[in-house]
Amino acid sequence: MTTPDLRAPDRAAFMARHQRRGAHAALPADASPRRYYRLEGTGELLMEVTPDAPDFRAFVTISNHLRALGLSAPEVLAADTAQGYALIEDFGANTFTRLLADGADEQGLYELAVDALIALHTAPKAADIAVPAYDEAPLFEELAMFTRWYVPHCAPGVAVEGFEARFLALWRAALAPVSACRETLVLRDYHVDNLMVLPTRLGPARCGLLDFQDALLGSAAYDLVSLTQDARRDLAEGLEEHLLRRYLAHRPEVDEAGFRQAFWLLGAHRHTKILGNFERLSKRDGKHSYLVHIPRVQRLCV
Repeated sequence: MTTPDLRAPDRAAFMARHQRRGAHAALPADASPRRYYRLEGTGELLMEVTPDAPDFRAFVTISNHLRALGLSAPEVLAADTAQGYALIEDFGANTFTRLLADGADEQGLYELAVDALIALHTAPKAADIAVPAYDEAPLFEELAMFTRWYVPHCAPGVAVEGFEARFLALWRAALAPVSACRETLVLRDYHVDNLMVLPTRLGPARCGLLDFQDALLGSAAYDLVSLTQDARRDLAEGLEEHLLRRYLAHRPEVDEAGFRQAFWLLGAHRHTKILGNFERLSKRDGKHSYLVHIPRVQRLCV
């Protein structure tokens, strides 16, 4: 039995208001509640989110900010935040994930992604944007996904509340240095599914950026962790260290020891969060495909 598309009339009305018409095909869904429709032959996508979703306004603001810094985020051509629709620039289909599956040069793609991070982190106004801080509140909210979703799955006999109190107390001291950091815009989901190659652009702008609406102000190490310690795929041996050295070589002002400490700390935090999130996506949202990555994330936690 086909589920009725209750939003079809609103979607059609938004399209009509902006003189768009014709068939549009839905793109595959990701881990978020957003949906995308390709307007064939226009170079545009229709993005659909929950009406009045707070991260929708953030998407528009952050997209404009990244583009002002010379980076490639999709241009927002029209938006109705109350209804949850936007017309955005279509970057095509060349995600890093697809290109890697087709045999593209792994090192070259990852170096492009690192160069885009360097451009972001060295931009004088990168942190000049009104988004929340990546402080203790969101860091602990993410850790709670582990205690509330993953712990009951892997250790059903554990009293979750008591475990969570002890667990978070240990993390509070460890995370103190990075929870106070506000050095740059952290995109948070900086990995191969959300990066694209834009062959007509030059330099770091060749790297198309997606899924940044949850960006916060925090440590520059976080997105490098997201890229090089990916829950979805293993990197070639030695590539992670090569990329870390490439990043640091272009930022001689950064204290290497301190950066590496933040890198490994945030890696441990991110993998802990992801274990909980993938379990939550499966149990709460019925999105079971992420469970295949659990063994890799467990290895990364060690």
